[in-house]
Amino acid sequence: MALLLAALCAIFALQTAHAASRPNVLFLVVDDLRPKLGCYGESNMVTPNIDQLAQRSVRFDRAYVQQAVCSPSRTSFLTGRRPDTTRIFDLVNYFRNISGNYTTLPQHFKQHGYITQSSGKIFHPGRASGGNDDYPLSWSNPAFHAPVRKYGNKVCRKEDGTFGLNAFCPVDMNTVPGGSLPDIQTTDFSIEFLKNRSADKQPFFLGMGYHRPHLPFAFPKEYLKVYPLSNIHLAPNPFIPPLLPSVAWTPWDELRHYDDIAAMNLSYPYGSVPLDYQMKLRQGYSAAASYTDPQVGRVLQALDESGLADNTIITFHGDHGWQLGEHGEWCKHTNF
Repeated sequence: MALLLAALCAIFALQTAHAASRPNVLFLVVDDLRPKLGCYGESNMVTPNIDQLAQRSVRFDRAYVQQAVCSPSRTSFLTGRRPDTTRIFDLVNYFRNISGNYTTLPQHFKQHGYITQSSGKIFHPGRASGGNDDYPLSWSNPAFHAPVRKYGNKVCRKEDGTFGLNAFCPVDMNTVPGGSLPDIQTTDFSIEFLKNRSADKQPFFLGMGYHRPHLPFAFPKEYLKVYPLSNIHLAPNPFIPPLLPSVAWTPWDELRHYDDIAAMNLSYPYGSVPLDYQMKLRQGYSAAASYTDPQVGRVLQALDESGLADNTIITFHGDHGWQLGEHGEWCKHTNF
């Protein structure tokens, strides 16, 4: 699979900026997004808001991720340095502690008079960003994380009425814990941030990080109708190459720990997901990506309505791609 800048999918949109003022920046990052979008020729994908943004933007077709893991990739594009320099290859270490006190992209804007705000997942949260998303060095205010994140990823209702941890996870918004999903709350917060900026003459850098289509594929169940299983196809080659060197294989541990996959008791490390469930996972990924699309549309609409759009630079990209059964592989963690 072709890898695109900072994540297998990168779009750069430059709105007409007022000559007399410094442009704002809306920095949109989508977790585990591959270029499975209408604007990248995926005609079966329903992503109208992202496609519309791409139509009035510079779209990159040959851009490459530095490493196919969240924190190494994000640290790389937020510092402008390769993982060999940052020495970040995992989800635990914090670059400022082990490699250097590098100036990050939002930090640079903050040092030049911008209000900088993180909403959702920009830095990899937790220990990998110092326990505070690199605040206050990178951000003017503490990073916002959706309150419903406190429920974790156990949002899939099981037959006994309890909530479990499934990879394939269409949810009923009437019963989901907290009554919402993280990306909806991230968008709500960002819209309020933009409303408060409309009368503010200070330029801003708003980093918005969407969690889906990262596992689990948790999305409002209505999106299943957008992608009926009858329209879903297997990967062009869903089988492990017979002469594959073992060093080139990753056993997609991330996927295996979800309840629905663990219940299959797949052999390790080469056991394959049953073909019928591969179809459901591919359905779930598409649905999760399409669920993110209207959230992008909402924040772009708020940008227009606030009168800020003509003086705002918009970037849109993912942190790396995701494998959907190609050659038997799932998740990221490889260079394929």
